[in-house]
Parts: sequence; C-alpha cells; structure tokens
Amino acid sequence: MAGRLIVVSNRIPTEGATAGGLAVALHDSLSGTGGIWIGAHPEVGPEESLFEIGDGPYQRLAFQLSRSEYENYYLGFSNCVLWPLFHRRSDLVVLKSAYLQEYLSLNRRLANMVAEVARPDDLIWVHDYHLLPLAHYLREQGVAAKIGLFLHIPFPALADLSILPDPSIFAEWLASYDLLGLQTQADTARCLEMYRADERAEFFQDGSIKFRDRLVRVKSFPIGIAVDAFQSLADYSTGNPFGAEQPQEYIIGVDRLDYTKGLPNRFRAFGEYLHDYAEGRRPSLIQIAPPTREVVEAYRQITEELEELSGRINGRYAELDWTPIRYIHRPIARDRLAGIYRGARACLVTSLADGMNLVAKEYVAVQIPDDPGVLILSRFAGAAEDMTDALLVNPYDIDEVAKAIDTALNMPAEERIARHRSCMAAVQATDVGRWTKHFLAALIASQGRLAISSGKHDRHSRIGEERPEPRQVKFQHVEKSI
Repeated sequence: MAGRLIVVSNRIPTEGATAGGLAVALHDSLSGTGGIWIGAHPEVGPEESLFEIGDGPYQRLAFQLSRSEYENYYLGFSNCVLWPLFHRRSDLVVLKSAYLQEYLSLNRRLANMVAEVARPDDLIWVHDYHLLPLAHYLREQGVAAKIGLFLHIPFPALADLSILPDPSIFAEWLASYDLLGLQTQADTARCLEMYRADERAEFFQDGSIKFRDRLVRVKSFPIGIAVDAFQSLADYSTGNPFGAEQPQEYIIGVDRLDYTKGLPNRFRAFGEYLHDYAEGRRPSLIQIAPPTREVVEAYRQITEELEELSGRINGRYAELDWTPIRYIHRPIARDRLAGIYRGARACLVTSLADGMNLVAKEYVAVQIPDDPGVLILSRFAGAAEDMTDALLVNPYDIDEVAKAIDTALNMPAEERIARHRSCMAAVQATDVGRWTKHFLAALIASQGRLAISSGKHDRHSRIGEERPEPRQVKFQHVEKSI
C-alpha cells in the first residue's frame, strides 16, 4: 500500500481500544498498519475542525458534533431512520425534514475536513450507516483517492428503501465508493437487487456495477474478532467473577440494549424453559445489556419491558439460593467477560436482525475444545451464514428457543465438541486481521472512475488500462471474500 490508510467512523474512542465491536476492530487494524483514524469525539461541543487526541501507533483526529447535529444527524436520521429501516423495523422509523438536512450537512462538513488531510495515494475506509454520503461529498471536493465503505449492519430490503425521503439518492451515494463491503452474501444479494432495479445502473460480466461514470464493486467481508488476543484474555482471567453468588451452571447473553437483539423473547423463552424443561435443574441466565441511546423512546420502552419480564420470571421461579435471571444493565470489562464466556454452558444470541454479531464469535473463541459450551444462534444474525453448526433458531419462536436451551444443556460431549470445532473454523477464517487484509486488498484492486468519452481515458483513469464494455447481465453469484 503506497499511501496511508485513513479510517473514518462516526465515533472515535478517546483512549485506546474500548469494550468491543467496531472500536476494537479498528484499533487492532490500525495498530498493525498505521495511518489516521478520524471520528467524532464522544463529547458534544463547539469544535468544528479536526484536533488530535491521545498518542499511539496511529494518529487520531477528532471533531465535535454540535447539539443540533447530535440530535438530528445522530439520534435523528442515523438512529430513528436508518437503524430501524436497515433492521427491518420500518414501523419504528420517524421522519423529520431536519433529520435528513442535518445528516447531509454533517457528512458534507466531515468531507471538507477529510479532504484537507487526504492525499491522492491514500486509501480511505469509511465505516457504517452514519456516513453513507461521505464519498459523494469527497468526490465533489475533488478527492481522487480510493474510498471503500464497510456496512456493519444489514443491508435493507429494496421495498423498505421506499420509506426514505428520496430513495433514488441512496444508490447514488453508494456508487461514489470504489468498494462496498457488506457482512454477508445475503446482504450483497440485496444490494445487487437494488442496483438491478435502478435504470441508471449497468452490470459488467465480473459483477461490478457501472453507475454514471463510476465503477463500484460489491462484496461480502464477514467481520470477525482478534481471536488470539481474546483467547489470551480468557486464559489470563483468574478467580471467580461471581464471588459468593457463583451459579451452578449458567447461560450467557451479551448485547447492547437494543430492540434488534430480541431480548424480550429471550427472557420469555428462558421462562418457558424453566416451566417446561428444567426438571430440577437450576441454571441461571446471565444477561449483560449495557444501555444505549436511552433518549430514544423505543429504547426506553424495551428497558421497561425487560425489567418487568425479569422481575416476573424471578418472582415465579427464584429460590433463596438461586436467581434464575441476572440482568446486568451496565458494561462489563472485556477481561472479565472473556472468563464469564468460558464458564457458560451455552450462549444465547437471538437477534431479530444483525449484521454479524461478534458475541457469537467471542463465545466460541474462548471455549475449552474438549469441553465446550453450545452456541444458540439466531438465523437472522449474519454469523449464522458461516456458523452453521451452532444450534440455529428462529428468535420469534419462543417454543423453539426454549427447546434449544434444553438441547444445549443436555447435549453429549461428542456432539458439543464437533459443533464447536466447526464453528471455531469459521471464527478463525474471519479473524479481524484477515478481514482487514482482504478488504484493503480488494480496495486497492478496485478500478474507480470510468473513462466515459469515446475510447479515451480521462485524467482519473489508469494510463493504458483497458475497460470492459458494460452490458446488462443477470448476476449469477454473490461475491464473498474470506
């Protein structure tokens, strides 16, 4: 890679790697490759220009959101429009003109800042739904660097896109990138369906898409975790994390408190398991659910629902020396979490819609190979596409999830070992280091802007490079990396 790697995301941690997800993936990637990470500072404030924070193996440049941007760009369009829309909850979409205006304004402002530091030979890697139009505005600023987008959440269905204030502009935003990275083959298929339905798009025989004067490639890059590093956390985790309240056996669930995670149905299924299957066993469900976006009404409602459900189930089944559900509404440090994962006889991942779900991979990664726990995994989590030997469940079917809990807790060691071996292979194949390497290699190989004059290449084209002629073709396969 001749130039630098510039990563741009909605949020930037102020101190090193944080508890999980995107932040850990970017920290691990940039620590190995060097470069610049640009993102919004966690604190709202008046600072409009980039300013440097912290130190370390790569440069971190932050900016601040204004109060209006936080309310309309972040809480508004990002989390009251795009988040529910992309997670198939169009009933929760809230449309306000100020949301879209501030979303576009913030992306335009950020593009101006990125353009000031970007060089033509840099690679710019944009992350997630907060910044979908960023490449469009960077191109308006004359930025010729290769720009890739990785979407960490599911790609929306074509029918749902009609809810957007201007659906046609969505495909145009994405076509300004050289590479669109999505989590799964199903996401890639939905993206290609969107372009097939757009008269402005044409397909090359290799599956790339011509949109106006640009060529964009769409591929799936299933994200993973830093496997060795997380295993080390579990190896060095010592002592009993529960103290005197150590449960005899337990099931673990770790999720941000979000309506996409299927937590109410999970609690109901565990209650049904206790009623129908427990037969004298006394397992506990340890549910760790840190708060998120609490000012959004949908999140306040799910908080109240979970508190009511856990109280009702505990009131019905608890004993003086046993609490069926331990509902922890705050973050747990990753080093402690790794040890808790390892001791769990099963892990419940029951997302109603999920881009990937790294909890599933973290749990599998730290299991003891000759005595592993069992992963119970929603069919609607991206991880289910590769981790086919987990116990796959429909999270809407409470009876099925309750039965899966019973199956997991009674599964013979031979079957547990075989299922874990298969799931572990998928975890290792998608290690975050490999994910980064494959995405950047594909971005480097991307072609970018096309020469659209008759047989002539413009200044953005590679000298002497032949371009295939576009033609309308049926896309016969879904391209996947890793």
